[in-house]
Amino acid sequence: MSGMLYLCATPIGNLGDMTPRAVETLGSVDIIAAEDTRNSIKLLNHFQIKTSMTSYHEYNKVEKADYLVEQMRQGKDVALITDAGTPGISDPGEVLVAKCHEAGIRVTSLPGAAACITALTLSGLGTRRFCFEAFLPSDKKEKAQILEELKEESRTIILYEAPHHLVRTLEELLDTLGNRRLTLCRELTKKFETVVPTTVEGALTMYETEEPRGEYVLVVEGKSLAQKKEERQAAWQSMGIEEHMAYYEKEGMDEKNAMKQVAKDRGVPKREIYQYLLSK
Repeated sequence: MSGMLYLCATPIGNLGDMTPRAVETLGSVDIIAAEDTRNSIKLLNHFQIKTSMTSYHEYNKVEKADYLVEQMRQGKDVALITDAGTPGISDPGEVLVAKCHEAGIRVTSLPGAAACITALTLSGLGTRRFCFEAFLPSDKKEKAQILEELKEESRTIILYEAPHHLVRTLEELLDTLGNRRLTLCRELTKKFETVVPTTVEGALTMYETEEPRGEYVLVVEGKSLAQKKEERQAAWQSMGIEEHMAYYEKEGMDEKNAMKQVAKDRGVPKREIYQYLLSK
């Protein structure tokens, strides 16, 4: 019988958020794969867990995943933990999970803390629909492309950011997305937890006189559906009706359906488009 992989969420700040199930599991598995063993040993010592650890991080995620899969093939149970939060969320755990699935090894997740969800629920912004981008890429071209995509995003947007990059990221958000509502969350679940509902401009003003400290989660308002509709209608209104019709006919629509869609885009009755085209 092969072993299995346990994805064990760990506290993002407050040790009281560690679940009894996670403590029990970490104490019973054969190996704990940890993002940073120097950091995780403090957690294990606090809960008097003696299980041996091995490192599993961004720079060894492929070869170490192969090693761990082989250990599980031999019957050993492995628990994966990150420095804080749920493994697989903004860390290389997804590689190990994928390799376990390929090898037919069972994987289970022990739910617990996740900074992105904690911040979302604290934000006061919409929670029904959201997207998680984690840290924006360091590559300028890739980052610009993602920001351009987020410009049209109607869901609430969740980002992670380090303190020394925060102001630059806020400036980029303002340039691309405009002055959206924003909730800044830092030091979540810790003694100095801070949640600041503001705007992108408001946050930039705040950090003109205050130095960013701690790890941040930025929860950004998505573009409203009403605003997207207004922008689309404005774009169609700037286009002539004949050009508008030609656009849909080029897409393969027949004249009747194109006329119907043009009327819908422009917010007018179909007969108005029909009469206009008759007069030409």
